[in-house]
Amino acid sequence: MKILIVDDHSVVREGVAALLLSGFAGSCVLEAHDCARGLDIVDEHADLDIVVLDLGLPGMGGMSAIPEFGRRRPALPVIVLSSSENAHDVKEALALGALGYVPKSASRQTLLDAMEFVLKGHVYVPPFTLLPDAAPVATSEAAEEPAPHLTTRQLEVLKLLSRGLSNKEIGNTLDLSEKTVKVHITSIFRSLHVINRTQAASAARQGNLI
Repeated sequence: MKILIVDDHSVVREGVAALLLSGFAGSCVLEAHDCARGLDIVDEHADLDIVVLDLGLPGMGGMSAIPEFGRRRPALPVIVLSSSENAHDVKEALALGALGYVPKSASRQTLLDAMEFVLKGHVYVPPFTLLPDAAPVATSEAAEEPAPHLTTRQLEVLKLLSRGLSNKEIGNTLDLSEKTVKVHITSIFRSLHVINRTQAASAARQGNLI
């Protein structure tokens, strides 16, 4: 597994890298001190599996970088590792496309478990957001009420997409052209407020659409 850590503090990068190397045997860890370098690394390494991103970065902040990572590599999951334990930050990061949020106060095992969870296509939400006095957090804005915005055909496409079928396979199954499948998927992404297939599948599961 190849992992990218983006954090402006070298001691944090080195500590997290050591943790990941011990927790994921045989993994390769790349480091970037800011988002600009992180995005360059994403362009240079097509085989990256996941990005661990801090929010408080110089230049382009982590929040601004989340959708940019998604534009560069739609299928590349991003998990935020931040000192902020503000539920609003969690909600914003997830709404922008992050698939997980881990506070830096969490245990090392929590980070490892969260990464494994995200790599399986799920969305990791930290427990502190579930406390009574925490602001409401949604793993996807679309997960709130997505069903009314999806047609029967779009739900069929979403179900097959969530199973990992390609556009061609979905088209063959539903007797649709690939172009039509792409149109449906674009509409699904817009309705669910997601930017890639992994996020769409996660939103579908959380909204009991599949």
